[in-house]
Order: sequence, then C-alpha cells, then structure tokens
Amino acid sequence: MIELKNVSKRFGRTVALDNVSIIIPKGKITGLFGPNGAGKSTTLKLLMGLNRPDNGEISITGLKPAECKERMAFLPEIDHLYGWMTIARAAAFMRAFYADWDDAKYIELLKFLRLEEDMKIARISKGQRTKTKLLLTASRRADYLFMDEPLSGIDLLTREEIIHTLVKDYREGEQTIIISTHEIAEVESLVDEVIFLDHGQVKLQGNADELRERQGMSLVDIMKEAFRHAS
Repeated sequence: MIELKNVSKRFGRTVALDNVSIIIPKGKITGLFGPNGAGKSTTLKLLMGLNRPDNGEISITGLKPAECKERMAFLPEIDHLYGWMTIARAAAFMRAFYADWDDAKYIELLKFLRLEEDMKIARISKGQRTKTKLLLTASRRADYLFMDEPLSGIDLLTREEIIHTLVKDYREGEQTIIISTHEIAEVESLVDEVIFLDHGQVKLQGNADELRERQGMSLVDIMKEAFRHAS
C-alpha cells in the first residue's frame, strides 16, 4: 500500500500539492487524473524520492521512498534517452543498474513493440522513442511502476500498442501501477482505482467501477462534473 498523509509541496510561490492525503492499494492499476498543472507529476516524483515533501509523510509498504527505490520503475514524461545510443546500448545501460532486469521480458517486448536493437535513438520517430522508454521501463520486474503522461503527443496506433503492452505485462495482485494522465478516455478501461487532482488538491478518489455505477457516467464525465463544481 502507498500512503500520502497531509502532503504539501511548493516550488517558490507555486503550490504543487496542498495537504494531500491519498491511499493507493497494492496490486492495482490506479489512474492519477487531472489537467496540466494539477500536481500529478509532483506526486510521482515524491513517490520516487526525486523530490521531498515540505510537509506530511509518504510511505510505500511502510517504508520511505528512498528505502525502496530498487523496487520502483519510473517512466517520466520528459525524453531522457541519450540520442547517441542504440536501443541495445540503452538496454545494456539499464541492465547494469537494475538487478530486476529481465532479459526474456525485454526480448518479448522488443518484438511486441516492433523495435530493433540496432535502432539509433537519435534517428527514430517520436512514437518509437516513446515505445523505447516503455520498453526500458517495463523490462524490469519492478513491484511499482509509475508512468507520467505515457500517451502524450503520440499517434493513435502507438497509444494502442502502449496500452496493450501494459495489459499484457501487468501482474495483477503483485504489481502496483500508477498512470498519471489528463487523457482519461484512453486508459479508462485499464484502471481499478482513480484519483482526481486539481490545483494540488484531491477532488475525488475511489474505485473506478463503483464511481461509474454510483454516478451513472464515464470517468471522463465524472472528472468534468467534479471540476465544474470545484470551479
């Protein structure tokens, strides 16, 4: 279980998170939804231990983020790949750092995503770079996978491949996945739990099926309604 308790984070005058309390169950896919600037990226970076909260506490299975980094994999929104590397070289780089790297899984995903090891990262398309980031992240057998806007700015077919990869590779009950995105319609069918953030505050959270049944609408419409009332 992941828990944020009364967590706040500021960057200068900007309030990224404002007294946020969240519980994320183990072994589920959780959607962290909201518009740009809602606090989604900040939340994931705090969970990864890349930033520290100004106030409040964060625990992952009872541990601080820094104490379980080796169990977490992070797919950032920014393109962090080195252009001079081939995919094979990038994979070797990751393999050297992470004990949970799975070569068999890597080869399987490489074929599934229609990538080639000799592709040079500087010369491939944006969609292929996005798939390469996913390949390098998902080839680890991490207990926690955090993904920040994995569908941003890429074409429909690439989005479908990424979604199919997540479904194909997900270990239900064992692996905890958090998908941060403002493009809810694309991942609505994937998520078990949802958290709606806006201006650094939780507007709504709960089980996806229960929310849909109780309110009689899709998660996209639920978010629109929640934010309309909030504003």
